[in-house]
Formats: sequence, structure tokens, C-alpha cells
Amino acid sequence: MISLRVVDSITELQPADAGCIALSGSHGGLSSARYALAVRPLLSVFNDAGVGLDEAGVTGLAFLQEQGLAACAVSHMSARIGLAASTLESGVVSHANAAAEALGIRTGQALQPQIEQLRRRQP
Repeated sequence: MISLRVVDSITELQPADAGCIALSGSHGGLSSARYALAVRPLLSVFNDAGVGLDEAGVTGLAFLQEQGLAACAVSHMSARIGLAASTLESGVVSHANAAAEALGIRTGQALQPQIEQLRRRQP
């Protein structure tokens, strides 16, 4: 089963977390995405942080897509920013890149059952 790394900040990821599902409370901006890129999780989960001007809260998803990495964000209205447990317990996916969609992640749906299904499906 794929490991699930639950971190309030994406900066807590370590090289040993490569290939995991990285579920964070961090915003999905470019700075957060760079931390995920360094580790290369199977899937990185962020908070959309209200999306913001020029979609700054989710720009990291496109950046990670360009690197061939799956990423999604949950709505800030469904989970507390900075609190990964909230992301897992009540997060609803608001944005997903194509790589995340290829893993079965769907917007408008609760995150937790999608993560559970992904973990069961992968070797």
C-alpha cells in the first residue's frame, strides 16, 4: 500500500517520502510546489487558500503537472489552511491537475475516500 504522509507544511517532507501521497495543509502556490518537486510524491495535496489573485493559491498544480507530477487542492471552505488533519477529514477537492485526474482524483468530491481508493489500487 502506498504510504500516506500527513504534514501541516509541505516543507516537512523528506527524501524518504518519494512516491508517497503527500497530504498537506499548505497552500498550492509555486513556493509549496517546489518543495514537493524536490521529494517527488505520487500525489501532492494542498489547500487552495481561496485561490487568490492570478490563481496564486493553486499555481503550483500546473507547475507540478509540467514536471509530470500529480497534484490537487482542497477548498479553503472545506478544510483549515495549515492543518493537514482537516484536509484529510473534511477536504473537498476544488482543483486537480491532469496527472491527478489520471490517478482518479475528481473535483467536487470529498478527498478522503479518493485517497483511500488510490492507496488500495496502487501496489
